[in-house]
Amino acid sequence: MERLKVGILGATGAVGQRFIELLENHPYFELTSIVASEKNIGKKYSEVMKDKWTTSKEIPNYARELILEKCSPNLNCKIVFSALDSEIAETIEKNFLKSGSIVISNSKNHRMDEEVPLLIPEVNPEHLEIIPKNSKGFIVTNPNCSTTGLILALAPLHKKFKIKKIFVTTMQALSGAGYPGVPSPDILDNVVPYISGEEEKIESESLKILGNIEENKIKFADIKISAHCNRVSVKDGHLKTVSIEFEEKPPLEEIKKELENFNPLKDLNLPSSPESLIKIKEESNRPQPKYDREEGKGMSVTVGRIRKCNLLDYKMIILSHNTIRGAAGGAILNAELLYKKGFLGN
Repeated sequence: MERLKVGILGATGAVGQRFIELLENHPYFELTSIVASEKNIGKKYSEVMKDKWTTSKEIPNYARELILEKCSPNLNCKIVFSALDSEIAETIEKNFLKSGSIVISNSKNHRMDEEVPLLIPEVNPEHLEIIPKNSKGFIVTNPNCSTTGLILALAPLHKKFKIKKIFVTTMQALSGAGYPGVPSPDILDNVVPYISGEEEKIESESLKILGNIEENKIKFADIKISAHCNRVSVKDGHLKTVSIEFEEKPPLEEIKKELENFNPLKDLNLPSSPESLIKIKEESNRPQPKYDREEGKGMSVTVGRIRKCNLLDYKMIILSHNTIRGAAGGAILNAELLYKKGFLGN
């Protein structure tokens, strides 16, 4: 079938590189346009990235000869994936929106906008209903990388048993800070107990994602969330220790059953959707980023150490790949759902 032309805004950064990697041979989308800073306009992608490519061993061949273009809506595509830094994403994404483009954004700027779905396809696909009808262009965002892994694991439990409280501590990988990221003297032999804006994102975005649509608006979920966020010396993979309280405490085996059986998009056969969405590890020392972050090609969430909590009801460990499931892969999955639902004009 004929593939839809797409572009990447911010193609040279850590998330932009993941987009390049994950869009290779994609059955729905053909990458035709890439954008980065003005100093690189007109240069080949391989020329600009020869000393900056960090995602995999080599730049995919299909992207090596692509020419970096000016960041304007006059690209040879209507659909753009945004991996822009939040400092510039606000204005640029709005400009593309006004031109009639469809923006699938990884940036934080529009996540809490009233008419913008904050989407995890397996959790809240019905939120696509808030996209303004008959609009030529629109924005869909994916959540913060830590929010994504947390809510993917907790959504089936909330839908079945109703969660009242969440207490979460994150240990977030270096790649989440972008490139070049955290200076080595700051992170070697160290843990940094602060990441600007991360705790607020988890505490607000989670409530929007788990909310319900009422009168074409999202009513946020009534859950109390407390988050602590830390940067640790791990390349990829955000690990979270989580305690949760339910309206009525379910049996432990029911918790595991709901997690293992949760994969509501399985019948849609989306290219980026993993066969097993939530993987449960029974070992006492798992999950670990080094060994478990690539589950489902980085699109699965791994959960372990599910046990009684002496303060709330249950506690567990949740691991997700931050630049794949929590960033570029999540945004591409959003686009795949939009494609299947007919939002992309296909």
